[in-house]
Amino acid sequence: MVVRRRVDDALDDLKSRREEGRSGGGTRRIEAQHRRGKLTARERIDLLFDQGSFEELDPFALHRATEFGLADQRTLGDAVVTGYGKVNGRLTFVYSQDFTVLGGSLSEVVGKKICKAMDLAANSGAPMVGLIDSGGARIQEGVLSLAGYADIFLRNVRSSGVIPQISVILGPAAGGATYSPALTDFIFMVKGTGQMYITGPDVIKAVTGEVVTHEQLGGADSHASRSGVAHYSLDSEETCLGEVRRLLGFLPQNNMEDPPRYDAFDDPTRSDDELLYIIPDNANAHYDMTQIIGHVVDDGDFMQVHEAFARNVIVGFARMDGRSVGVVAQQPSHLAGVLDINASDKAARFVRFCDAFNIPLVTFIDVPGFLPGADQEYGGIIRHGAKLIYAYAEASVPKISVLTRKAYGGAYIVMSSKGLLGDINYAWPTAEIAVMGPEGAVNIIYRDEISSADDPDAIRNQLVQDYADRLVNPYIAASHGLIDDVIDPADTRSKIISALEMLENKREELRNASMGVFHSDVCLPTQP
Repeated sequence: MVVRRRVDDALDDLKSRREEGRSGGGTRRIEAQHRRGKLTARERIDLLFDQGSFEELDPFALHRATEFGLADQRTLGDAVVTGYGKVNGRLTFVYSQDFTVLGGSLSEVVGKKICKAMDLAANSGAPMVGLIDSGGARIQEGVLSLAGYADIFLRNVRSSGVIPQISVILGPAAGGATYSPALTDFIFMVKGTGQMYITGPDVIKAVTGEVVTHEQLGGADSHASRSGVAHYSLDSEETCLGEVRRLLGFLPQNNMEDPPRYDAFDDPTRSDDELLYIIPDNANAHYDMTQIIGHVVDDGDFMQVHEAFARNVIVGFARMDGRSVGVVAQQPSHLAGVLDINASDKAARFVRFCDAFNIPLVTFIDVPGFLPGADQEYGGIIRHGAKLIYAYAEASVPKISVLTRKAYGGAYIVMSSKGLLGDINYAWPTAEIAVMGPEGAVNIIYRDEISSADDPDAIRNQLVQDYADRLVNPYIAASHGLIDDVIDPADTRSKIISALEMLENKREELRNASMGVFHSDVCLPTQP
């Protein structure tokens, strides 16, 4: 009986301690968190993970600081909840900062808890999700809190391209604390509560005299549309965490695995005649490329990334016959789909992510060129455009492209062309491939002839048509093997799926084992 009583007492003590830890900063602070329109650290975890699957790590950790009144402010678990569980039935790790405990500030112990979870995620080959709501470094602990951030940054870098890393900004993230999210693959933000900035409005006003609000400076919409720091801007925490779950469903657990494949209910051989009528007859008229994507992918389900930033390029995830694919496309309805600095960065980063995590790339092309202008040149369009070349040339995942309308100049080369080792390159009969548009080419080649003609407009139109017939149509490129096939737009879905099946076993090792990559009678030696 004595032993039994001791066990019961010990279990009661354990239960009491767990309840104390789960209460965070206490009822008053939890109510304050709710009044701000924010959920608690544990409520967020409940929304992210499959019901009942979460296992907490280090729930009894306590900070070690004794100065500046902290000795009397010790909460079990300190200011972060860490652990692992299942998202869509798959292992996922998390740290969720608890703003009800000392403002979610990062102490030495908080840093160690986060780093332990990150190490376990990397060693287990599972995604890491950070739910961020913190006042920053705990100033009472001085350099130890700064060292904690350095340890987190190091792990972000070492895990880059190894496991998916997602940051969810649900409250403040200021100063050096913003660099951990910046090192991760995707950043989600909630409007009105999620904020990120290096220096706050008060500092900016003191230094520059500029008056700006917290939301204008570092809010979700600002970062999703202007800076490009955030990939998603959502209206509520519930919606935001639901979208995190959705994104994880497209991704593999790590860089050694393929993405999950699901049973497809959409016929892989489905033909779609509506694709014939999306592109306008006027070659300069705009249309919405997402309509084409929606008709081609499984069930029209396309999850855009960076939707509000650099809208002339579209990137995102979809499935083709149940396989995850990364989609890159021009958006002719915004800036005619030209490539500029931001669009090049956006597309290059996405291509490299897909390559790191074995996600095939499907590219839809309608690009008139790179955006001209002094601002673009001074901003470094040359080096930014080179990032996209590098990304496509380096990518060893299956690369399939569909040229819907036009591909002119260097922009043709950049967009997964055969010269950058695109595996399968399709074109619609409406496609145009040339150094530049027929009108521009004719104005240069036949400038003197046009200017001396009795009817310059008539001769120009005749020369433009002749140039287009001889040099611009897709059959010219197809005759040289630069286009693998000119296809009926209605068959786009089945053609892409067939190519994905053919390329299913494509591996870098197989390419490296060959004597070289043959293209247009030139043997390109395999890179070491």
